[in-house]
Amino acid sequence: MDVYGKQGSNADLNASLGLNCEGSQFWNLTPAELVEDTIILGQGMLTDTGALSIETGEFTGRSPQDKFIVCDEYTENAVWWGDINIKFDPAKFDALHAKMNEYLKDKDIYVRDNYACADPAYRLNIRVVTETPWANLFANNMFIRPTDEELENFQPEWHVVCAPEFKADPAVDGTRQANFAIINFSKKMILIGGTGYTGEIKKGIFSVLNFVLPHEKNTLSMHCSANIGNEDNDTAVFFGLSGTGKTTLSSDVNRRLIGDDEHGWNGDSIFNFEGGCYAKTINLTRESEPQIYDAIKFGAILENIGFHEGTSTPDYADTSITQNTRVSYPLHHIDNTATPSVGTAPKNIFFLAADAFGVLPPISRLTVEQAMYHFMSGYTAKVAGTEMGVKEPQTTFSACFGAAFLPLHPAKYAELLGEKLKGTDIKVWLINTGWSGGGYGVGSRMKLSYTRAMITAALTGKLDNVEFVKMPIFDLSIPTSCEGVPTELLNPRDTWADKSAYDETANDLAAQFVKNFEKYAEQTSDEIKAAAPKVMA
Repeated sequence: MDVYGKQGSNADLNASLGLNCEGSQFWNLTPAELVEDTIILGQGMLTDTGALSIETGEFTGRSPQDKFIVCDEYTENAVWWGDINIKFDPAKFDALHAKMNEYLKDKDIYVRDNYACADPAYRLNIRVVTETPWANLFANNMFIRPTDEELENFQPEWHVVCAPEFKADPAVDGTRQANFAIINFSKKMILIGGTGYTGEIKKGIFSVLNFVLPHEKNTLSMHCSANIGNEDNDTAVFFGLSGTGKTTLSSDVNRRLIGDDEHGWNGDSIFNFEGGCYAKTINLTRESEPQIYDAIKFGAILENIGFHEGTSTPDYADTSITQNTRVSYPLHHIDNTATPSVGTAPKNIFFLAADAFGVLPPISRLTVEQAMYHFMSGYTAKVAGTEMGVKEPQTTFSACFGAAFLPLHPAKYAELLGEKLKGTDIKVWLINTGWSGGGYGVGSRMKLSYTRAMITAALTGKLDNVEFVKMPIFDLSIPTSCEGVPTELLNPRDTWADKSAYDETANDLAAQFVKNFEKYAEQTSDEIKAAAPKVMA
């Protein structure tokens, strides 16, 4: 047994994980060393951008039905159990952990010490043990990297063990199939097996923070991007599901990026959970996403991409492996980032929705109660071509814009949001980056330049003295004018040639909001429920 790299020993692994490793251990290797090992092992190749390209195998995305939480005295009455948070037996977890340790015993393993949360008061030390060097590089990219001095006395609070080639036996181990991702909050451990998709590592820790911060520290955890104004140092937060423009709209030359995906909000600050970005690359161009495009260089990892024939040049339009092609890279690959990744409490919050039905206004201002309601709803719409089998626009609701990663009931997060908004001048805006003048196939999508103009107007206070009018059914407040945007676009009903068709479509969308919210009603306050759209008979 040989040990390489900085810090760590077999005794450390044995003490914290019960893992008695007889193979070689590689502790906290540099990105260059991990890239070299990946290539030597035949597990990846360098692209002409300098980035490492790997394939994650059978799984090219998360497997939500195979994500479990151990149900014990600590979690039984706290976790929101159901299809998202599936119970796992503590004894089965212990037995599976022992089997993984036996499997890894004679393997070469890679160990990484990182932490989550840029605010030192919330720092979560994480030790990641991986079977492959590229998964270890992913952890190095995505979590916050300690200094050499911090590594000397590093004490892990949580452990993640990731072994893609280890397969569970469902009949014996209690899993649904051979792959699994299991969180044990009492033992502070995540076991990942049977899948090479690196996102399970990232989202496993995100799920941990989504439980620990609200449940134990009364701090709101959020699936959002955030940035800071270069001149006023004002913080803005952007929520939105895939395809709504969260990454694009938070990228602004006049503002510094705090982070693109996961943040916490304590009493007076917004802080990034991560030290990197994990971005989609499908159809990526420098024109559409210059920051992401230019971040794909040495140290970055491209996942499941194709190449232009006969070259090592990535073909970002190639979906032959998956539509969920990805890149991970450390934050310092992007220019104009905030260091450290912390900002003050936000002055503006944006909920982004790509409404394919052409109902929602391009910008509207929400009351506190409406903000809580729309936060819990997490609405957008899928259109043809975004997913296999989608031929007509489909409503999509994901609580708090990240339902898949919420161990607690969505009302808990909404109530925390409400507490932070009440009695403040924080403004919450609903932005429709979708269609106007009719639904998908009839109307046209809102121009990015108009959306940017509306967000800029909100950020700079240019909407503070503008008259607002109320929109029927959804009761949203719409500005009557906005610099840089044609006035006729601001009220969606005015953009439809057939006003009765608009009314019918709006009523139908409102009914879908109400139906979606039924599953939350029992544990939701009356003030949130009262902000629901009013469906017309």
